[in-house]
Amino acid sequence: MKKLANKIALVTGGSRGIGAATVRRLASDGALVAFTYTNSAETAEAIVNEINAADGRAIAIRADSSKSADIIHAVNKTVAEFGGLDILVNNAGIYIGKDFQEHTIEEYDQLMDVNVKAVYVAALEAVKHLKAGGRIITIGSNMADNAIGPQTTLYTMSKSALQGFTRGLARDLGPKGITVTLVQPGPTHTDMNPDNTEQAGYLRSRMALPNYGSVEDVAGLVSFLASDEGKQITGSWVTVDGGLNA
Repeated sequence: MKKLANKIALVTGGSRGIGAATVRRLASDGALVAFTYTNSAETAEAIVNEINAADGRAIAIRADSSKSADIIHAVNKTVAEFGGLDILVNNAGIYIGKDFQEHTIEEYDQLMDVNVKAVYVAALEAVKHLKAGGRIITIGSNMADNAIGPQTTLYTMSKSALQGFTRGLARDLGPKGITVTLVQPGPTHTDMNPDNTEQAGYLRSRMALPNYGSVEDVAGLVSFLASDEGKQITGSWVTVDGGLNA
């Protein structure tokens, strides 16, 4: 039997990059998977069709992670479609990088709404449905522990907040048998962060393993944490960055 057989998962921001890889991995490990997307409807539909054609089951839900009502709708739609919820993966996130003095308050609100508030709202709604053995897994960033350069203040601030969230919520939900964990990717090859740029070369020069990670590396860890193998891991994080932070 597949290790996530009959589990029900919701992945936010699941139509591209790490999110899409996570959706595919959870589905291949037996989970019924709902995922959100914002604009890429055709891509989302293609992922759903791919999973369903492979005898899995997936649905895509349009939701803007900057809007709390959309996040709440996504959780409730998942429960209505599949009959419950076992795994919440908070993956949606944005990056705004510029000199600090050039930031606006509106940009602060935009970034914190997606990277922090949406995580809080999704968890707040999900705990109404999660039972013992439930999982809340958030995708953060290795930059929570190492601001690797300038123009990263807001992003690093938002990702550091997820560490406090993970610690506190693990204490709150531990008595219910629900684990809360944080995955912190470093340089990972995606369409938004390709491994063939000058910046990528610089990052590789600072890594213990001088090669970019793949989205599958992160998705595999998420699947492990979501399974029974990860049942004793809570209130902590795993950094997947090839030793950039070493």
